Amino acid sequence: MAGTTAQTLRPFLWRAARLYPEREIVSRTHEGIERTTYAAYERRVAQLANALDDAGVGRDERIATVCWNHTRHFETYFGVPCRGSQLHTINPLLPDHHIQYIVENAEDRLVFVDPSLVEKLESCYADSNGAFDTVERFVVMGGEVPDTSLAPVTDYESFVEGHDETYDWPDLDEETPAGMCYTSGTTGKPKGVEYTQSMMWAHTMGILPEAGLDLGADDVVMPVVPMFHVMAWGLPHAVTAAGGKHVYPGPAPDPADIARLIEEEEVTFTAGVPTVWLGLLEYLEENDADLSSLERIAIGGAAAPKSLIRTYEEEHGVQVLHAWGMTETSPVAAAAHLKPGMEEWPAEKRDEKRVKQGLVLPGLEFKVMGEDGEVPWNDEDFGELWIRGPWVTTEYFQRPEANETDFEDGWLKTGDVVRVDSEGYIQIVDRAKDVIKSGGEWISSQELENAIMAHDDVSEATVIGVPHEKWQERPVAFVVPREGVGKGPLASDLMDLLSTEYPKWWLPDDVVYIESVPKTATGKFDKKVLREEYSNHAVEAPEEAAPDEE
Repeated sequence: MAGTTAQTLRPFLWRAARLYPEREIVSRTHEGIERTTYAAYERRVAQLANALDDAGVGRDERIATVCWNHTRHFETYFGVPCRGSQLHTINPLLPDHHIQYIVENAEDRLVFVDPSLVEKLESCYADSNGAFDTVERFVVMGGEVPDTSLAPVTDYESFVEGHDETYDWPDLDEETPAGMCYTSGTTGKPKGVEYTQSMMWAHTMGILPEAGLDLGADDVVMPVVPMFHVMAWGLPHAVTAAGGKHVYPGPAPDPADIARLIEEEEVTFTAGVPTVWLGLLEYLEENDADLSSLERIAIGGAAAPKSLIRTYEEEHGVQVLHAWGMTETSPVAAAAHLKPGMEEWPAEKRDEKRVKQGLVLPGLEFKVMGEDGEVPWNDEDFGELWIRGPWVTTEYFQRPEANETDFEDGWLKTGDVVRVDSEGYIQIVDRAKDVIKSGGEWISSQELENAIMAHDDVSEATVIGVPHEKWQERPVAFVVPREGVGKGPLASDLMDLLSTEYPKWWLPDDVVYIESVPKTATGKFDKKVLREEYSNHAVEAPEEAAPDEE
């Protein structure tokens, strides 16, 4: 509703700057650690908004960022949307042609870019065939401009310097577009998802409570998940709303950087994809680090292995919270909290709940749809997860063909195949495109992957279906062994391990050793690459590669 700021982002910053003016915002840079406070941050945000006014940027236009996790990037998180513009975060790890498409499709007016990513953006800009025609200026996130073909270009400090440290913030309609992200586009062109002020406000309020990510003013939060990846899962806005301390790990942090920041800044909460936390565990095996301040790690983007959850809990006293979401859900939509009484369960039984995607967050609804209608919550039947709520999108940006197939009566069809137990815990069985069909029956590639990655000698693993003349598809496992592990014995161990949990027809027909699992620009396993490379891979399937009729 126009004339009110009830469900917009601006009150979050207003509150933090007045109730927690000296609370720190910390950022790792190439030069060292930079520190500021909410009070100083609010002044910088106002300078940025005034600079955008002077640059002639309309309040309804899009401003893009190609940046890592740092304070200057964080300034755009409030400076852009609170003036009524739309912040469009671009993933620099995407292929050049995807970035070109995204900039052209979004019609970005300005692009903020990190110095370390200028060369990447130049390669997109040089042969863009008009994709950057709407971009009127590039702003390098620093105090100087490097040699570059980007034009016109200025540095961030010069861009904001001298502008007033107060701003007459407008009263925005809560349906004003505030943010924008694109899907990674692994099955076609990336799809744009717009977030309104009310969607971002609702998502922030949804992840703050205990049923969400449980964030408070006493928390010190370090988002390792990139700020270009669905806006760091909403953490920059949520931590501000809570009045907590921000810690930004800067460009491409390695395990040593992460461990050092946790120790020196006394981080209590952090978040990222599983590979980050597996890498930290490997680092801790050979290096000392004090993680005593760390209470919780939120893991999303891919399934968290049970062994990872157990190791952090038993060896480091850190609770791992498995969370689930999508670009289309802003993104956090479920978290694997234990219900009252479950903490008293044996560890193995608790872990069975913790490895699931968990309980839907308050404010959202979901259902599981099979071929014959809604699927019951019996922990057995599979179906596609449909979800809706105040921070779930109901359409893609300028993609009518996708809107026709991916939405129905206000529900988002996620493309995730799930089952739900009697307690309401969602477990993703697979992506619809990744389920393996053998002899007319379904095999969950994700379940096999989780079981394989639970083995101590496995660093990474993924499972795909390869074409088979008789059975249509058969599973093949691709494994990255830990350094120094004998490959022959490992394959045998893995088959023995799987045979104790799964029927014979589920077992992979081959174990292929690879140097690393291909990944998408958002760090997820890219099975498409392996499917293409191994489309003619010969396997010898068991005589019965599907269950008996009876």
